[in-house]
Amino acid sequence: MTAAGRDAAAGAAAAAGAADVADAPAHPLLVLDPRELPVLDVARWRRDLVAAAQAGHRLVTLYGRRAEGGQVLLTAALLAGEELRVLRAAIDPAQGYPELTSEFPALHCFERELHEQHGVRFAEHPWLKPLRYEGGDQAAMSRYPFYRVDGKEVHEVAVGPIHAGVIEPGAFRFMCYGEHVLHLEIQLGYQHRGAERLLREGDPRRRAALVETLAGDSSVAHTWAYSAAVEALADAPPPPELAAQVARSRAVALELERVAMHLASLSGLAADVAFLPGASTYGRLRTAVINTTMRLCGSRLGRGAVRPGGVALRLSEDEAPAVRATLAALRADLALIDDAFLESRVVRHRLARVGVVTEELARELGLVGHAARASGCALDARAGGPYARPALERVTEARGDCLARARLRVRELAASLRWLEAALAEPCVWTPSAPAAAPPLRPHRLAISLVEGWRGEVVHCLETDAGGALLHYKAQDPSLRNWMGLAMAVRGNEISDFPICNKSFDLSYGGHDL
Repeated sequence: MTAAGRDAAAGAAAAAGAADVADAPAHPLLVLDPRELPVLDVARWRRDLVAAAQAGHRLVTLYGRRAEGGQVLLTAALLAGEELRVLRAAIDPAQGYPELTSEFPALHCFERELHEQHGVRFAEHPWLKPLRYEGGDQAAMSRYPFYRVDGKEVHEVAVGPIHAGVIEPGAFRFMCYGEHVLHLEIQLGYQHRGAERLLREGDPRRRAALVETLAGDSSVAHTWAYSAAVEALADAPPPPELAAQVARSRAVALELERVAMHLASLSGLAADVAFLPGASTYGRLRTAVINTTMRLCGSRLGRGAVRPGGVALRLSEDEAPAVRATLAALRADLALIDDAFLESRVVRHRLARVGVVTEELARELGLVGHAARASGCALDARAGGPYARPALERVTEARGDCLARARLRVRELAASLRWLEAALAEPCVWTPSAPAAAPPLRPHRLAISLVEGWRGEVVHCLETDAGGALLHYKAQDPSLRNWMGLAMAVRGNEISDFPICNKSFDLSYGGHDL
């Protein structure tokens, strides 16, 4: 083959590869017949789960549901590259299985939930504290024995569960030696609404309005994950002629949500360190973003933007230039305030080397989203489809401190805005494409959908029975994985640094409690 021929062949292969990426789903999605999944005995399931973790497969979720004969059916979803795989086992909850938290601390929240929801016993589990007090037993919450550190100079500081302003309820118990935090224990559950139980009631095709409220600042992320799962269960994706437009407009709504919430977080961080130009400017710029979202879908929080089978976003020829002008002005303003924020001596003094989470600890705890990426973990579920062309830059920071989490937000803001401007380039006109009703769900289907929200991985798992009715629904906000990261980040810092550590993670109480 001549050199020209080799170049042409290489170019064709590259083009084919790019096309494959562009045609791939925008996020990990798995749909299968659960009858084809082997239901392992718990010893084999446990060995396979450990082997998968040691091979580098990352656990995405682990949950249980009641099965025949009083057994609990365990479902573990793992991510290998961009592919999801599932391991299942049936167990007697009274017998349980040897705990895995000691070996893999990232499983602590899942095993605690299995114990709380289904009474699964664990031999020698290090910490079976209720995750969200699902029975609504307020007396049990008040009786809980918080961890204590003995010593004449050690004192406790209790914060919450009621906080000033509009902050959601959560209790924080600090063990301090002087001003330094030895240990922080977080107790949540005050926001428990029984959302998963409500999701299992009624027609699952009509639960979008409820899904949007699971974590109100992640409405688009949760509804996209839900819609993709329902479409897979009904075997009813958007029509081929609209598929690219639907994927692109969903991604635009998601990135606008990411930009708005990163701006809100940076405004809060700036306020907490008394950098008032940042607090006011980031807050002002967020208003421009959420007003743009309202222009596209009628809601500043993106509610109604995504529905099974399509989207409700509208972008006309008359509105497109105004949207692009808003984004261009936003980038120009951000360049100024970002430089002032990151170069401020006050900001660097308060945020640098505070709330450090190393990469090793982040991986051990199973952190996700910006909390993981700020510690050097390159975890980002945005994959093909609209994120391939135009390409989305993925960023990480290595230091793992509050400053790294702030810098990561600044860089992700810039990356998302570059992507949005390219995605909204001419010609670009959308019309709403959501159908009146999705088709009935197929029987014997399991769908697992993972979307990279602004806070991290949003996971929705839906399963149907032999008649196509909903058998189980599991929804998971990234806050579930990241609260322990905050508790560890505070150790060794002064207690006065807790507010900025808390804001640097910016977790959801309601998203955790469900």
